[in-house]
Order: sequence, then structure tokens, then C-alpha cells
Amino acid sequence: MNMRSFWWLALAFTLTWIYLEWMQFSAAKVEQVAVQTAAQSETPLANSNAASMSAPSTVPGAVPTANAPAATSGAVPVAQSAMAQGQRIRVVTDTLDLIIDTAGGDIREARLLNYGATQDHTQPYQLLSDSGALLYVVQNGIAMQPNSTLPAPNHKAMYQTNQTSYEMTGDTLVVPMTWQQDGITVTKTYTFRKGEYLVDVGYQVENATSEVWDGSLYSQIVRNRFNPDDNFMMYTYTGPVLYDGQAEDKYVKHSFDDLNKGIINSKAVNGGWAAMIQQYFLTAIIPNQDVQNNYYAKPLGDDRYVVGVVEPLLSVPAGQSGNLTSQLFIGPEKQNLLAEIAPGLELTIDYGILTFLAEPIFWVLDHIHSVVGNWGVAIILLTILIKLIFYKLSETSYRSMARLKKFQPKLQQLKENYGDDKVIFQQKMMKLYKEEKINPLGGCLPIFIQMPVFIALYWVLLYSVEMRQAPFMLWIQDLSAQDPYYILPVIMGITMYIQQKLNPSAMMDEMQQKVMKLLPFIFTIFFLFFPAGLVLYWVVNNILSVTQQWYITRKIEMGEDDDKKNTAKSTKD
Repeated sequence: MNMRSFWWLALAFTLTWIYLEWMQFSAAKVEQVAVQTAAQSETPLANSNAASMSAPSTVPGAVPTANAPAATSGAVPVAQSAMAQGQRIRVVTDTLDLIIDTAGGDIREARLLNYGATQDHTQPYQLLSDSGALLYVVQNGIAMQPNSTLPAPNHKAMYQTNQTSYEMTGDTLVVPMTWQQDGITVTKTYTFRKGEYLVDVGYQVENATSEVWDGSLYSQIVRNRFNPDDNFMMYTYTGPVLYDGQAEDKYVKHSFDDLNKGIINSKAVNGGWAAMIQQYFLTAIIPNQDVQNNYYAKPLGDDRYVVGVVEPLLSVPAGQSGNLTSQLFIGPEKQNLLAEIAPGLELTIDYGILTFLAEPIFWVLDHIHSVVGNWGVAIILLTILIKLIFYKLSETSYRSMARLKKFQPKLQQLKENYGDDKVIFQQKMMKLYKEEKINPLGGCLPIFIQMPVFIALYWVLLYSVEMRQAPFMLWIQDLSAQDPYYILPVIMGITMYIQQKLNPSAMMDEMQQKVMKLLPFIFTIFFLFFPAGLVLYWVVNNILSVTQQWYITRKIEMGEDDDKKNTAKSTKD
């Protein structure tokens, strides 16, 4: 019955709320002892030319594989405590506005030109930064074998450049930098393509010595915990993720707290990728998918964390040249876009265990939007579609509730006569249900079946970058932000109150009735801080539910429903 449905809904909402608050608390908690331990275990590069490596892997040409933290403290490069600065190079394409530093050739700043920092789009959204509260940069370098005598540029090397400003005028833009030492010349090149957030990173190594040069390209993302977009009302994951297409758990989050506990991940897999994600945006390293790569994630101390990959070893004979390549993605979490770049990259749009429901829901929502051109209208039409799919289930719930309400006077009489004796009251009540053919659990099944769909839609609306700053109409100019005038939450509370009035209350004791009366107010307070897109869904769903419930209740109270059943039965006989 519908009264029970409200209780299940309230319970599910409360548990979800508690979970989100707990996750946010966990994300904010810094384990100081673990940080100190991690900082002590950080081993800087032995010198500016080489990184110590563990014993070689059995895979031909593969980079050495690390098996234990103690043995690999120097196996992967780490970021310096204070970011060194050289000459700054500004690169502007039609999608990105970047700052590259000649110190390491790092990408130190990244602004997404098609996404505004605020609703008015006066400034582009800044994803990467090496100044202020946010430290979030992308680094590359070449790691050398321990016994190598030839140099290579790591992420601390200083590059030379011929110009400090690049702007895309055609379909591609190439940004080269050079490094030279002891007969080795390395040209590091970033290649950008029009309309894309995917960046090619290439190293051309020219060996003018009389020895064989060996080195492995590594790429890593370094950031701290700070996230300027954190919403204290709704937790979304911010941190490192690794993908291994061959593992049973292909997509794994390694939270900052996990890394603070001393967890250091290093394994060799075919293909794969590493990323730092947050709500709506991500930065990912996509190495060669046809070779074996080594991935790692670890704390660096001082509230800094790193996730990265070391690619297979390259040997360049004396007097010859060789190439190392990788790719970076710096941009929005758009499902169709990510799926085309690398296997599993679309999983960074994390719908959780309900992905199997959330993905088709987004697919439908996206197709509706392609027709109507407004995400708010698309949400309304999707809500109507979901309501139609579950119409019969809802009808069962509301019919059961309406029958209970019709016989509410009898239930009230039973309560007055036998309320002091719970056993007899229950017996009499069950007898009444049997005589009137009322199923007291009729309203529970529909809510159980629909709840996963509701939760999946919640995550779709929460994680879809398409909702970010998407206008609806009138005062709702950003479906991802809360209603500025709280009109939708108030309407939601009113519709919830009206729906309660359509419910039978005779079965509830005085305390239950008081709690039920408070629910619309409590839910309204919660929804004041929810994104307008989510509240819009609930408002439309409530309005449709109230309409359907009122219609069925009216039919039951007027006896039309019973008359039709009797007529149908007589015709059949």
C-alpha cells in the first residue's frame, strides 16, 4: 500500500543520504601518520638523468615490473615537493587553453574553452593548475635502466623552445621542445587536433653516441585533494582510477585515503589506462594499447598523490633514432566521446552497481534531447516515459491504497474496538482484508521494482556533464545547480503532502501519523540543495503520481471499479 511505499522511500532516501555523508567525511579525513609514512618512503630520483628500476620483466622489451613497495620505491618517478618553473608556453586550440612549462615539459594549467567556470561563461573552466589551492598537473619523462650510462630527460629536465605561444589555425597544432646532453638529443612533441581533447605525446630520441641507449617513457598525473567543485550535500568521487581490461575487476578506484594507508599499486598489464577523475571532468593517460604497461598509484606526502604508467623499454642503437609515444585526455566525461578513445574509458562516468540501468536511461535521455534540444524538457519526457512503463505497477499500488482508504472507517472502528489488544486487532484486520480482497502488501512490490530505476536516474543526472550549466526555462538556468529561488523543492513538498492526503491513515498510530506529516517538510529541506534537474524529475513524477492516484481513488470510492469488475465477471459467465 502507498503508506508503506512512503516508508520504504524514506528509508531508502535516508540510507542514501547517510552513505553520501559518510563518503564525504571519509574523503575529507586525512590520516596524518600514514601521510608521514608515505612521505618518508618517497625516494627521489638518484640524479637528473636516471631512475632506478627493479629487475627486468620476463616479457621481451617490457619495462621492469615492480612486485613490492620496498623494492620499487625508486622504480617509478615522483613529483618534486616544490614545482620547479622554467619558461612558460601557452597553447590555445579550439577546445583547450594550456600552459606548458619547459621544466619537465609538464602541462601545468588546462582550461576547457567550451565549459564555463560560471554560468555566464566569462571565464573557461580550469581543470589543471600548479598555483593556488589546487595542484593538478600532468608530467612525462624517460626512465633509464639502473646500469645505463647514457642520460635521458625525466620530468625535472629543462627543455628548450623556439617560441612561447602557439595558437591553432588549421586542423592540427604541433608544439616541440628539445633537450640535449652527452650526445643524446630528445625532442618532446605535443600534437593537438581540431575539436579534440585527446593530445598525442611523442619523444624522438637521437643517439649520437657509440653505445646503445635504453629508456622507458613514463607519464603521470599529480594532484592534491582539493576540489573547488565539491558539493557538501552530494558526494562524488575525486581521485585516481586504473583500468586493466584483462582483470576481473577491470575498473578500480584507488582513493586518496587508500593510498594514505600505504597502498602502492604497481602491475604490468596489456593495454589499460590511468586517470584522475572528478565530477564531470577527467585527465587520463592512454599508453599504447598493444603492449604491456606498468601502472602505479601512490602518495607523495604533503597532500600530493600520483597515478601513472611506465611503458615498455625502447633500445636505440648507436647512431640511430627511436620514438616513444603516448596519449593524454584532458576534458569532459562525455560517454560517447570516451568510448571511442580507449576501451573502458567511459567507465569514468561512474554510475556504480546500477550502470546496467543507468547507461540505457542516459541513452534514452540523450536521444530525447537530440529531438527537443532542451535537457529540462528531456527530463520531463523521460519521467513521463518511465511513468508509463511502470503504470500498471503503480496502478496496483494505488488501487490497493484506494481500497484501504475506502474501508478506512471500518479499520478505524476496529482500532477503537480492539486497539488495546494488538493480537485481536491484527486478526480482525486480516479478516477484513480477506473479506474485501485487499492485499496490504500490494503497494510494496511496485516501489521495490521502481526504486533501482529512480536511483539509476539520480546518478545519471548527477554525473552527466551535459547537465552542467544546462538551462531549462525561466529561473532555472543551470540544471546541475540548486534552484536559486527554491521553487521546485517547494512544489515537490506540496505534491508530496497532497499525495499523503490521498493515503489511508487508520492503520498508523499517532506517532506514525506525526512522522508522516513531517516527511514532506523534511524532504523539502533535503531537496533545497539538490540539483534542479533531480528536483525537476521528482516534481514531475509526483504530479503524475498524484494524478494517477486521485483518478484511481475516485473510481474506487464511486464504485466504478467494482462495477466494471462485476460486469466483466457477468459477461464471462
